Amino acid sequence: MTRARRLRELLAAKTILVAPGAYDAWSARLIEMAGFPAVYMTGYGASASLLAMPDLGLMTGSEMADQAKRLADAVKVPLIADADNGFGDVLNVQRTVREYERAGVAAIQLEDQVSPKKCGHMENKQLVDATQMVRNIRAATAAREDPDTVIIARTDARTVIGFDEALRRADLYLSAGADLLFVESPLSDEELMGICDRFKGVPLLANMAPGCKTPYHTAGELEAMGFSLVIYPIDTLLAATSAVLRTLEHLRVDGRTPDSLISIDFKRFNELMGLQGYVDISDKLAEATGQQA
Repeated sequence: MTRARRLRELLAAKTILVAPGAYDAWSARLIEMAGFPAVYMTGYGASASLLAMPDLGLMTGSEMADQAKRLADAVKVPLIADADNGFGDVLNVQRTVREYERAGVAAIQLEDQVSPKKCGHMENKQLVDATQMVRNIRAATAAREDPDTVIIARTDARTVIGFDEALRRADLYLSAGADLLFVESPLSDEELMGICDRFKGVPLLANMAPGCKTPYHTAGELEAMGFSLVIYPIDTLLAATSAVLRTLEHLRVDGRTPDSLISIDFKRFNELMGLQGYVDISDKLAEATGQQA
């Protein structure tokens, strides 16, 4: 079974699919090891991790596809990947889809912002015309080599031109062939439930980010509303950054890191990384080479 087919099975299940955000290959591996059935590649986290820059459309399509490949190679579960606005017009969108599929991605998320795009919870975003996004969705569905690859259509219209227009655009994108809808930045529980009421029976994505515009909910609460998939794109990035800052502060002030701050030691980290497996393979190859010689 392909990972795209597996993702479709997960989305069709009665239980909501939870996909935490990974900002690099190691965080993706940890998400899988923690038992989650899917991983979300966050563009926000990719920009922070690779460039130490904010999510302002500074990552190129090639950089994002390369990042997707690293994450997909690190895990066996389906990878849902942010592809910004497709990095251009319909031909660019088609190339993006092909590059992401070759990278091993199971779902590709496209949004209706102009270039350079911004994080969905930032201010002063600008949108492409809805007809352009419709063309992009059609181009994406036509370009995929695996018919099971999930095309996610995201609209950022809510905080730019209003909730009603966001619903209208989502309806257009669904008709254009999107497999899953993502209405970004609803501002209240009423709007969250309004999305589910409008699109009953349609796979829907909820985006939960601490301290951002949308009320923060548990997966169970969102499942009760009617969402099929919830992403927590930056929780791991924020947690890791908090831990690193605390560690560096202790090193600067105290000259050492307290044991209470680090619960995983060098030995345990190597175990999580699977070091012994690599050593065993190296030893077997060295032994075989010696016998042949």
